[in-house]
Amino acid sequence: MKTSRALLTVAALAAIVPAAAQAAPASPKTGAAVNEYVALGDSWAADATLSQLTTAFTPAPCVQSVHNYAKQVAAALAVPVFRDATCAGAVTADMTRPQHTALGDNAPQFDRLTENTDLVTLEIGGNDANLAATVTDCITVDPAVSPCLNEMVVNGADRMSQNIVRTESRVAATIAGIRERAPHARILLLDYFEGIGLVGGCWPEIPISDADAIWLGQKLIELHDMLGRVAAETRVEFVDTYGGSSGHDACQPVGTRWVEGLLPFSGSPVGLAVPFHPNQLGADYQARRVLETLDAAS
Repeated sequence: MKTSRALLTVAALAAIVPAAAQAAPASPKTGAAVNEYVALGDSWAADATLSQLTTAFTPAPCVQSVHNYAKQVAAALAVPVFRDATCAGAVTADMTRPQHTALGDNAPQFDRLTENTDLVTLEIGGNDANLAATVTDCITVDPAVSPCLNEMVVNGADRMSQNIVRTESRVAATIAGIRERAPHARILLLDYFEGIGLVGGCWPEIPISDADAIWLGQKLIELHDMLGRVAAETRVEFVDTYGGSSGHDACQPVGTRWVEGLLPFSGSPVGLAVPFHPNQLGADYQARRVLETLDAAS
């Protein structure tokens, strides 16, 4: 999802930091060989990181991880042609237009697609709905105050729920655009796994009230449901990462959580991190789910 300008600046500096030790590769799967794989999406697809950042495919402010799930999948399948277009802050419109960053443009993500592309993963929608940016708006110094609920739910109308509904057609149009440019591609649509639980928060470690934390958790479910509907309606394969992620939210201890909290530091691996984004354990889980989905339908 979206990354703040401050973090993008840090990302540019972090480009000179050596990557951490190689992550354990995802298990290879059987099935039809893949010859050309293209990964599309936002920062949850990039598995945004400041300690394992790579500029092999995109500018540094895209904060793409050298060990993100797409790269793990490409390695596990021994794909001969692989392109990773994923970039922090991406929205569906960035599939067909350049995404401007402080250190150059990320070309339109669809530019990586060709008629020979036979596998595409897509994870998008969180920024279109503005859910990613809203998380930081929920931060409060008073656990009795819920700024997100106060701002986003007015007279019984939930503006975030409305945003998620509006995003549905954009994701569907993105899939249509992939099919137009890569007519032979197998398309996998990923959701966002449980970064925030449904039982409350962990203030002050993550300074968000219980009420706002529960609300955010519910919005993640709505986003998951919306993406599942799009996958069904457009007849692409849905990679459900949310379903198996309970108990690994940002409030859990190091080694258990798959997504980091407010502090820009991770224990998996140890180093700088992008707040409210997957750590390496989360990226490994995403890779497993993609490979399991590919294997199940092969």
